[in-house]
Amino acid sequence: MISVENLTVEFSARPLFTDVSFVIGDRDRIALTGKNGAGKSTLMKIIAGQQAPTAGTVAVAKDTRVGYLPQVMELQSGRTVMEEALTAFDHIHELGNEVELLSREMAERTDYDSADYLALCERYAHAEERFRMFGGDNFHAEVERTLTGLGFERSDLDRPTTELSGGWRMRIELAKLLLEAPDVLLLDEPTNHLDIESIQWLEQYLTQRAAAVVLVSHDRAFINNVTTRTLEITCGRIWDYKVSYDEYVRLRAERREQQLRAYENQQKEIADLKDFIERFRYKPTKAVQVQERIKQLARIVPIEVDEVDNSALHLKFPPCQRSGDFPLIVEDLAKSYDRPIIAHVNMTIRRGEKVAFVGRNGEGKSTLVKCILGEIPFEGTLRVGHNAQIGYFAQNQAQLLDPELTVFDTIDRVARGDVRLRIRDILGAFMFGGEASDKKVKVLSGGERSRLAMIKLLLEPVNFLILDEPTNHLDMRSKDVLKEAIAAFDGTVIVVSHDREFLDGLVSKVYAFGGGRVREHIGGIYDWIASNREATMNTMGATAAAATGGDKPAAAAAPEPSAARRSYEEQKAAARQRKKLEREVADLEAAMSQTESAIAILEAQLATPAGAADASLYERYARMKEQLEQTEARWLDASEALESCGQ
Repeated sequence: MISVENLTVEFSARPLFTDVSFVIGDRDRIALTGKNGAGKSTLMKIIAGQQAPTAGTVAVAKDTRVGYLPQVMELQSGRTVMEEALTAFDHIHELGNEVELLSREMAERTDYDSADYLALCERYAHAEERFRMFGGDNFHAEVERTLTGLGFERSDLDRPTTELSGGWRMRIELAKLLLEAPDVLLLDEPTNHLDIESIQWLEQYLTQRAAAVVLVSHDRAFINNVTTRTLEITCGRIWDYKVSYDEYVRLRAERREQQLRAYENQQKEIADLKDFIERFRYKPTKAVQVQERIKQLARIVPIEVDEVDNSALHLKFPPCQRSGDFPLIVEDLAKSYDRPIIAHVNMTIRRGEKVAFVGRNGEGKSTLVKCILGEIPFEGTLRVGHNAQIGYFAQNQAQLLDPELTVFDTIDRVARGDVRLRIRDILGAFMFGGEASDKKVKVLSGGERSRLAMIKLLLEPVNFLILDEPTNHLDMRSKDVLKEAIAAFDGTVIVVSHDREFLDGLVSKVYAFGGGRVREHIGGIYDWIASNREATMNTMGATAAAATGGDKPAAAAAPEPSAARRSYEEQKAAARQRKKLEREVADLEAAMSQTESAIAILEAQLATPAGAADASLYERYARMKEQLEQTEARWLDASEALESCGQ
């Protein structure tokens, strides 16, 4: 649907990427990855037609609609939530008007046998079919489903958008984009303002209902659950992997290892050539050989190694005094503003525990944190334990930094001991490498200030950490550094976060906020997600049973849809399922073909004396064979399902 050919982008004569080419096909699920500053957002803007490249072309197929969600955008005001979301269907209103005009014209004319009338009928049928295909007048329910999926309550739909925060208004823009159902969705950090339940809903939507998707995200779980192809921007080039993100990480490590070996061999060859040239430059008997070596040296194309910082950076919180056994005890706490926010909250957190606060935005997570910090009054009892020294990271923590200090000086003032020798390494891990460490805080963006505030907190001596959305502005490497530091921290931690991958393996208890209550769940984040899903299904079943007056299934008492409506819906569902299976079979066949080709190459290498002595080749060969067997099994299942679907 979209072909990118020989794309080059330069800023101030510095190339961002050069001669980049790739194709976005129907139903592609692409993760666009690369280090910060590699050009991911720039490439998205170029594909969306909002920025022109220095050279090259972006060819979009006829009638292909592209939808783009940037990280930052101008938000509209003056309407309610529902009215703003309904603007996504302006094109349907136009189609409806066209159908009405054509219908009126057909009713007024009497030249039924003329070619013009037949052409008019054909235009009407085409317009009416498109109108029905896009949902006709039945799109209000779809708007409501999308908004509630992204976290809005039904009571929110009539609220003016001016009452909402920027994060909630960004959700409306995302809902509008999804409702427009473009052929290609370009999403730049779409999960930044979403909670866990909304992220899961978006994952399901993108995998089941969206057409082609290209996304930039630092949420590893989200990328793995949505994408099946990874485009990496590195060294000014694009590398295309037809695999999910985790598999890409493994393959990328293998590729970089091969690059390093080839680079080392090339450097040895260059050194040998230079050594020969220097040794025999002034010997007439070797003049011909020297000239040949000089030409050979000039013909060498330098091998580039991917930009990866493999330095092992480990942060440890500085030692601090031991707190009491129970840093936090909460009994029957309640807090209200214009309406009740949380009530009857009871929790006891032991020293050394790491817990997560999860739930939809507005359910009281930050409110309870403010109560713990003593920033707002409340009802009930809350006791902070003996000698508990709290370190707090808020989403607005960046505003407390001294704007006149440089990045380096900000950290230098809190660093102690050996850490002071590694300040630049630490700054580099959080994307403040090189000249960025000499910038003043006042010229930093909001995201950069948040990262700097996080580094500062990591170096302060505390025994009770409270982190409110700490990963919002961190890339994956920085999140790994932070997660490792928190895991090794021997104090107590409360993390307010929607990042499942970050919480996984880090917390052993989850407090879920919802409906004004706080419920405790012993276990990790995925344990809670599984139990929450099961509880939701049980609730739905109980509600359905109550509606039918007993234990009968809800379907027995539900009003039967009309036969025509049911047939139409069944046909659509069957067509969608068949198309999905056809695509899966084709993808698996392509994957098998690629794997078989790779195996053939490895077999040829193993047939040589050098290859037969290389143990790593045997390991790769075994992995590829195992991968082929797994792919063949999946292909067989998908093929059988496709055959059943066609019967």
